Amino acid sequence: MANILYMGDINPGSTSAQRALALERLGHTVIAKTPYGVFKTHRFEPIHYRTGYRLVQGSMLKWVKSVIDSLTIDIDVVWIDSGELLGPKCVKALKTLGCPVLLYNVDDPTGKRDGRKFDLLIKAITLYDAVFVVRKESEEDCKRLGVKQVTRVFRSYDEVAHKPFDKLSDIPPAFRSDVAFIGTWMRHENREKIFLELIKNNISFKIWGPRWEKSPQWDVLKPYYGGGSLSGREYVAAIQGAKICLGLLSKGNRDLHTQRSLEVPYAAGLFCAERTSEHQELYKEGVEAVFWADEKECAAVCKKLLEDNTLREQIRLSGMKRVKSLGLGNEDICRNILNEVLAPVLMQS
Repeated sequence: MANILYMGDINPGSTSAQRALALERLGHTVIAKTPYGVFKTHRFEPIHYRTGYRLVQGSMLKWVKSVIDSLTIDIDVVWIDSGELLGPKCVKALKTLGCPVLLYNVDDPTGKRDGRKFDLLIKAITLYDAVFVVRKESEEDCKRLGVKQVTRVFRSYDEVAHKPFDKLSDIPPAFRSDVAFIGTWMRHENREKIFLELIKNNISFKIWGPRWEKSPQWDVLKPYYGGGSLSGREYVAAIQGAKICLGLLSKGNRDLHTQRSLEVPYAAGLFCAERTSEHQELYKEGVEAVFWADEKECAAVCKKLLEDNTLREQIRLSGMKRVKSLGLGNEDICRNILNEVLAPVLMQS
């Protein structure tokens, strides 16, 4: 078992925190620290985001050194989750621990959607001993930047956090729906088109997530709004309590699959998403999940499924079985990453 220094967003319910807990479930000793706590002490957060966190690097380096000085055990691997707050000096300081330092990032750090958010990560990226990303474009970009060891992985569900309820009757009525979408409103993504088409076809739905009040179509969508961000058992309840659960991609993020692509089937939901090469690699269309090319096909697919309880249940159950066979739980992903990073070290010892 390994001693792991884990740096990421460890707020309860975050996907990063779920990965830290998965590492503990695998039997590793995890010292979890969050650089976001340092960042939150600074004023003018939007400015720091837009300037790529350059102005907080002095504080970040001081924090990293304090973490290193506080360690009472030898560290076998440093796991950086996301990594946008840690510039080259911070990563160099972590490398003084004399162990592999890995980066795991499920965003699109080399893409354009997030502006300057990942500027410092890009500057530091060749310092990492191993980099793990979730899209082919990111993998290719990392190689062009000079990263020697980069691996593309699928995203993951969490074996504990996303475990479905034993009985549907345990799900509160507020989380029941015909069609559900759980996610953020994003400018320029035009997610409203899907929901306007559902309304046009008299299909009932619920939306959960932040920032939807910013939508130009908010007055139309407001009656279908279930509330803000969901986490924990409420998140699972909204997935499992829906007859169909939508997974929408972020075009700005070059997505071909998302966390929902794994979390929805594992949490006993029927996954309904845009037809992409990665979705078709994950699931057999019409058997384990359903796909569409545009809002009209999405509405047609939803309407057909809502009228056929037997087919809907067959696809839902097949999707659950398939996702469990893929080996894409957090424990699976974490185990594979550590094996890849630590195997060369163990061979030399």
